[in-house]
Amino acid sequence: MTLERGRSQEAAGGRQQAEAREAEGTTQNALTPSSTHAIIHSRHHPLIHSPLPTPLPLLVGGTGLYIKAIVRGLKIPRVPPQPELRSQLQALGQLQLYAFLQQVDSASAAKIHPNDQVRTLRSLEVFYVTGRPMSAQQGEQPPTYPILQLGLDCQSVEQSDRRIEQRTEQMVAAGLVQEVESLCQKYGADLPLLNTLGYAEFKQYLAGDLSLQQAKTLTILHTRQFAKRQRTWFRADPAIEWFDADSPMLLEEVWQRVQEFLLNHQ
Repeated sequence: MTLERGRSQEAAGGRQQAEAREAEGTTQNALTPSSTHAIIHSRHHPLIHSPLPTPLPLLVGGTGLYIKAIVRGLKIPRVPPQPELRSQLQALGQLQLYAFLQQVDSASAAKIHPNDQVRTLRSLEVFYVTGRPMSAQQGEQPPTYPILQLGLDCQSVEQSDRRIEQRTEQMVAAGLVQEVESLCQKYGADLPLLNTLGYAEFKQYLAGDLSLQQAKTLTILHTRQFAKRQRTWFRADPAIEWFDADSPMLLEEVWQRVQEFLLNHQ
């Protein structure tokens, strides 16, 4: 089983649909592009609360906080989205929002990039609804079953950069521009998804603000920056066992480790 991707995010995800269909029990493509998905939804997925989930779940992805919410059992305030409040806060602008968050919840602000409006809004939303800082309401309640965490990384930053360049070209060739155009027409250019990496740059291209080459160059640059942050985040976790993504024996090495893990936890 895999958790989880949104529907219609095909070219930017670079996913192989045939392989996705073979993943039994998958919740991949469970969300529409206009859906909001909070960490609390992953934290309270029914499979996560089985004594020993069956079939064994595979969490595949690079969103560190969502993975941490499950493997560490982060306790997240169960505050539903507040559309009207969010609209009022957004009107203030991100600069003012972040400054206010620093005043009311400095611990959360320290973990959030000043330009990350999604997480800034969420922290303020929780503060307004509960009257308490989000950081004061978080804790950990790890699952009762064993977890194996495996990480893949390139041997060098240069190799990672080459992969990012290739992937960007592949996404464009697979129809990313057409996908962004379709999402704009169906949901409007203000769709939050269209402000994320891999979409925002090509939305600017369609608006006439960038050339196609500029959009690709910016996507590559922003992806490199994101990859660096991901690498820093995941490398700080001692529980992750790392493998060379370019090793010709990668599948055999990973499968051997998985078998050892399952054998030791029968």
